[in-house]
Amino acid sequence: MERTGAGGTNSNECENVSRKREMSEEFEANTVDSLVDLPFATIDIIDDCGITDVPHINLERSKENEWNNKDKIKKRKKKQKDDQPNYFLSIPITNKEITKGIKILQNAIIQQDQRLAKAMSSDGSFHITLLVMQLLNEDEINIGIDALLELKPFVEEILQGKTLTLPFEGVDTFGNQVGFVKLAEGDHINPLLEIADAAKRTFQEKGILAGESRTFKPHLTFMKLSKAPWLRKKGVKKIDPKFYEKFISHRFGEEMVHRIDLCSMLKKKQSNGYYHCESSIVIGELGSPSSIALQRYRKEVPSWPSGDKNGGEPDDAELVRLSKRLVENAVLKAVQQYLEETQNKNKPGDGSSVKTEEADRNGTDSDNNRK
Repeated sequence: MERTGAGGTNSNECENVSRKREMSEEFEANTVDSLVDLPFATIDIIDDCGITDVPHINLERSKENEWNNKDKIKKRKKKQKDDQPNYFLSIPITNKEITKGIKILQNAIIQQDQRLAKAMSSDGSFHITLLVMQLLNEDEINIGIDALLELKPFVEEILQGKTLTLPFEGVDTFGNQVGFVKLAEGDHINPLLEIADAAKRTFQEKGILAGESRTFKPHLTFMKLSKAPWLRKKGVKKIDPKFYEKFISHRFGEEMVHRIDLCSMLKKKQSNGYYHCESSIVIGELGSPSSIALQRYRKEVPSWPSGDKNGGEPDDAELVRLSKRLVENAVLKAVQQYLEETQNKNKPGDGSSVKTEEADRNGTDSDNNRK
């Protein structure tokens, strides 16, 4: 029999080390996939091959530990899948000045590394995430819609009739993995944090699995390496700061918060690139112009449902929920049109064209009167 030297291993020990190495690699891959957005996701894990002295291993205990470790990995995978959020509350970014600035930023980065094009957030999807949650079926989605509607009075109480304006300035990353436009410091921070806290509390009181353990940090994501996992295999493991150094102090513009949406992470996006939206609430006090716009949509409100799916009459709770959704949708349409009309009036040349059309119309009317 050959005697094993001080630094050597027998065949059984080598086999056990090999098995441990495979499990370690599997665990590392799963960990990187699930935590790719976190700063510590790219820390290199020491290779087992770096160990030269292998102690004597009890084979029976080793096999038992091996099965225990596999079981832990399976449970960890299941827990990550079970806890995975699939819905979120979104504040959409609609200011064209901001979205145009982000596109310029994205193009500047892509020009320096074409491979990063796949990591960019798509047009129309820019937003601030207030809260993430898990809604597994239609019943839970309806509960989420109810929670969103119940959130509105809390938001109105926080804002006290004032407009919440969010200024964006500068660029940063989370661990060089997620690139985002920063929210500038100011008096707007506290009410936004209060709204996020009220949202988390409202949804959790409804029994919804919502929120994260990490502190809420509002940001506007424009790129994420996890959108293109193959980049790691190509050697792209981080976002190089030099790619966005010219935008460190760039002012992107201000967004007036007018809406909060309940959006799906998984359902097909809308034609404009924005996420599938289950329901929305309008933020801010409705002034007289938007109230006038609301009148235009009163005739367009859908007819009242004839009953539930089973053909029976809906109960009181169902009637309240449906009425809230109908009113919110009508108000949302009114505000959207008012904002579009306001933006069009502010565009160069638009005001004069409107006046010209009115003058032509008045002239035509006067001509008809002469006849």
